[in-house]
Amino acid sequence: MSNADARRSKIEAAAPRGGGPNRVVVATVVVVLVLAAVVTAVILGARGKGQADSAGGSALPKNVAAIGAGIVVNPGAPSTVPTMDLYEDFQCPICGRFEQLYGTRVTQLAAQNRVKLVVHMLSFLDDNLRNDSSNRAANAAACAADAGRFFPYHAAVFAGQPTQEGAGYTDAQLAGFAQTAGITGPALRTWQSCYSAKRHNQYVVSVQNQADKDHVNGTPTIRLNGKDVPLSSLTNAQSLDDAVKAAQR
Repeated sequence: MSNADARRSKIEAAAPRGGGPNRVVVATVVVVLVLAAVVTAVILGARGKGQADSAGGSALPKNVAAIGAGIVVNPGAPSTVPTMDLYEDFQCPICGRFEQLYGTRVTQLAAQNRVKLVVHMLSFLDDNLRNDSSNRAANAAACAADAGRFFPYHAAVFAGQPTQEGAGYTDAQLAGFAQTAGITGPALRTWQSCYSAKRHNQYVVSVQNQADKDHVNGTPTIRLNGKDVPLSSLTNAQSLDDAVKAAQR
């Protein structure tokens, strides 16, 4: 069975039987977080491979090593520190909650070069929510990477995430996030040209495809040196530090 068929089977198995909305929720993982937050892992839905997904340019954003790879936030990190891979979807409400609780600490770990932070922005929720906001937001973030402002842009998008899941982002909102992230003047015009042309769209699609191949089954997903960090193990900022220390042994 192919990966796509396997994901489709999971969705069908999770679909409600009978009346009610057809929400695609394949699995739920309840974890203890600060402020007694509940995190639910949103499992990847089946991906459409239509022409619309692959349209646009194939240029790699700044600090991306290869097609399908994530964006490196701190490329100057020493080779001796663990690699933290963070998989998120800009429309994922649990990713938004994760950013509220741990975004500052993750930023500090990268700024202090205690980890090499690699962010993979996924777009599977477009299929589930019947819009294209995850794809457009990921494209916008890739254009922000060219301006050296990927992570500030990433933070701005999550800070502005709609309270209603599926409401999505308008083009005007995504442009506003660029300014919030400190992209101004000629750099903002370059960002707008990049975004309008979907210069990095084939790259954005390749990130989702690679995540499928790498068995990333939910967002947010955190991996340290290739090993999943269970969300249930994250009870506070110190627990994230402890996971990083353990990965250094």
